[in-house]
Amino acid sequence: MYKKKNREIIIGSNNAGKIKEIRDLLPKIYKIFSPKDFNLRSPKENGKTFIQNSLIKAEYYSKKSGKICIADDSGLEIDLIGRAPGIFSARWGGQKGNFNVAIKKIFRELNKKDKKWRDKKIVARFICALTIYGLKKNPIHSLGIVRGIISDKKKGKNGFGYDPIFIPKGSKLTFGQMKPDKKYKIDHRFKAFKKIKKFF
Repeated sequence: MYKKKNREIIIGSNNAGKIKEIRDLLPKIYKIFSPKDFNLRSPKENGKTFIQNSLIKAEYYSKKSGKICIADDSGLEIDLIGRAPGIFSARWGGQKGNFNVAIKKIFRELNKKDKKWRDKKIVARFICALTIYGLKKNPIHSLGIVRGIISDKKKGKNGFGYDPIFIPKGSKLTFGQMKPDKKYKIDHRFKAFKKIKKFF
């Protein structure tokens, strides 16, 4: 558990959807900041894995803000297209991070591989790496994975990112169709957080 003076934390993301999800996972006793509170832009993510990219963000925002930081790097892997978009999930949306553009790109790539992909179960997984930086001597990492399939079209307006095209295993609904409180209990971010919540 944090000492009282450490009950301040910065969420290392400029993605409003991620900030909301992580904020909702954190205990209410913390004063929570975002990079906007310090006018911080995102660092260059040149890691080769989700863990490496989450560490880049956590270290950067922690050092720039002087706060303990929890940072997320997450993405969607689709087996049929070589586990793309993977660590480039956000970048598939272009400079503005437009996920409508990214989803269209996914459908185009799936079509290139198999014109009949919509009639099949296209195996995919959401992965989330979380890193806490500045709490202990070494960074703390965790990884959460939720498996599922790709929807044949966008469904639902909840969530963010690729949520409208991902159907988690055991469900008929996409993350975009689920109520947030249900999604939070089964998604990749929750699974990653569960492994490190003892530090809070």
